[in-house]
Amino acid sequence: METLQIIGIILAAVGAINWGLVGLFKFDLVAFVAGGNSFGEVNPVSRLIYVVVAVSGVIAATAITEL
Repeated sequence: METLQIIGIILAAVGAINWGLVGLFKFDLVAFVAGGNSFGEVNPVSRLIYVVVAVSGVIAATAITEL
């Protein structure tokens, strides 16, 4: 489980960086990587990335409870 939690923490950090880019520069890195969509638009690939990052956040939260 420890490896899964480390991966979850890393992906949650990537999600946090994406939100920081959105807040500071109105640039959505996920949309850009997943096919150059306009800001706020989603396609199946970007939707999958968002879901994976969300699940990673939940996994990362479980790491906190084990401290």
